[in-house]
Formats: sequence, structure tokens, C-alpha cells
Amino acid sequence: MKRYMLNRLLMFFPLVIFMTFFAFILLTMRTSDPAEVALRVNQVTPTEEMIASMRQELGLDQPFFIRYVTWLKDGLTGQFGTSYVTQEPVFDLIMEALPATLQLAGAALLFIMVLSLLFGIICAYAANTWIDRILRACIFIAASMPSFWLGILLIWLFSVKLHWVNTSGMEDFKSLILPAVTLSFGYLSTYVRLIRNQILKFQHEPFVFYARARGLRERTIQLKVMRHALQLTVTALGMSIPKLIAGTVIIENVFAWPGVGRLCVAAIFHADFPIIQAYLFLMGFMFVVCNFIADVIQMIMNPQLRKEGE
Repeated sequence: MKRYMLNRLLMFFPLVIFMTFFAFILLTMRTSDPAEVALRVNQVTPTEEMIASMRQELGLDQPFFIRYVTWLKDGLTGQFGTSYVTQEPVFDLIMEALPATLQLAGAALLFIMVLSLLFGIICAYAANTWIDRILRACIFIAASMPSFWLGILLIWLFSVKLHWVNTSGMEDFKSLILPAVTLSFGYLSTYVRLIRNQILKFQHEPFVFYARARGLRERTIQLKVMRHALQLTVTALGMSIPKLIAGTVIIENVFAWPGVGRLCVAAIFHADFPIIQAYLFLMGFMFVVCNFIADVIQMIMNPQLRKEGE
């Protein structure tokens, strides 16, 4: 286990460097000049002298690799620069908006785990019956809708028509329900199908027949089947956590949720490149960390993987 974790940690830093380097290259391919953008958003008429001075102030006059190393070093210490629009530290802006995004993603993750497990088990033990077909059809139809369209439909039904919940801003617990449900529906079909197929697969494994031959209770056997069936789901769920956080961009703008995704969209409209770079850096870093944690949990749950690693 220690050897496996050491190998994964050694792969951690090259992945972070690759993702940050790729994101940095994408932002350098932009057509607009960040120095000119920084002047315009602060209502300063850009002249050649002012642009040259601003480029020197932002460090854009330095070679590409020096700028990348400087940005990566500052990013690892939390120094993402200053916003072009508000002139506030980017790190403070992200930390102010991050709790709302984590709250939304956490609520959506809770919905995904509970509903996927419930519907997956029902579909598995009622496989190929009308209950299985109707339940999966409803879930797949809802998951196939674009998230912004599903969010608008939920707003129209539960807020405009029924007046049950609030759908604008972060006010109370009720205002969290619809955004979290909308965000979770895009993942339900994947995990319901995954749990269902894994349970059906392990029902025919040799250890199940051996356990029944030993006279074990059916409840104990099914718990063992569930334990094996959820191992792959845990890994996939760990990789979905950063996707959930990054996927709040659309949902936060539909429901006016004051999170990092809404902050990033506003930065894109104002060409606020320091915020965009910080967002890409944090999302890539979070994806690698969550993937590592999911692999470690899977190794703990499955002793056979530890033996293969040895």
C-alpha cells in the first residue's frame, strides 16, 4: 500500500505540471492583449506607451517559460495575482465564492449517492421487469436534457407555478434544492446503470455459488455482492467530484448562485485573465487530488488490488 501511494505521488506532480502548462498555453493563444484589456476595463485609454508600461507591470514582456514558471510558483503558494476589474487579489475572490460552490456540489453529490444507490439496487433486483424499464427510462430521459433547460423547467414548475422554493440567489436551504437536483441529474443515469450492471455481474461470480453452498444467509451474500459492486462506483464517483465542482458553471448562472463558476463566467465576459487562470489551475489540481483519493479508497476496499500491486 505504501509503495502504491508513493508511485501515485510521484505521478502527481508531472500531471499537475502538464495540466497547468496546457492551460497556460491556451490562454497565451488569445487574440486580445491582456495589457490592453486591463487598461480598458479600468476606463483608461490605451496608448502604446500605456500598453508597454502595463505589459511590464504584468510581467508580459518576459519570455514564455519564465512567465509560466513564475505563474506556477505563485499558484502553488496561492498568489494568483490581482483582478483586472476589481483590483482585488484573485485568491481572496475565489475563497469568497468557493464555499457556495462546495455547498452546491456537496448537496448534488449527496443526491447522486442516495438516489443512484436506491435506483440501482431496485433496477438490479427487478432486472428486466416493467419496474426496471420504466425507472431507467425516466432517469435516462431526465439525464439527457441539457442542464440549463432542466433547470428552467424546474424553476417554472416549483417556483413560478407552485411557489414552493426560491430560485434566485443563496438565501436559505430551500434555494439549494433545485440547483443541487439539476446538477445531480446529469450523473444519475451513469451511476444507476453502473451499480445495476455490477450487481448483476457479481451475482454470477464463483464466490456467490460457493457462499450459498456453505449455507450462508442470503442477506450476507448480497452484502458481499454489494461491497464488490460498489468498488468501481467509488472510483468513478471520486473522479466525478471535480467534474461536479467544475460543472456548477452553468447551474450557478441559471440559479444566480454566487459561486466560483459564476465568478469565472463574469471573468470571461470581462477578459479577466488572472481569475480564469486561477480557476483552471484549481480545477486541474482538484481533479488530480480527487482521483488519487479515489484510487487509495479502492485499494483499501479491495485486497486483491493490493496483492496485484505487490
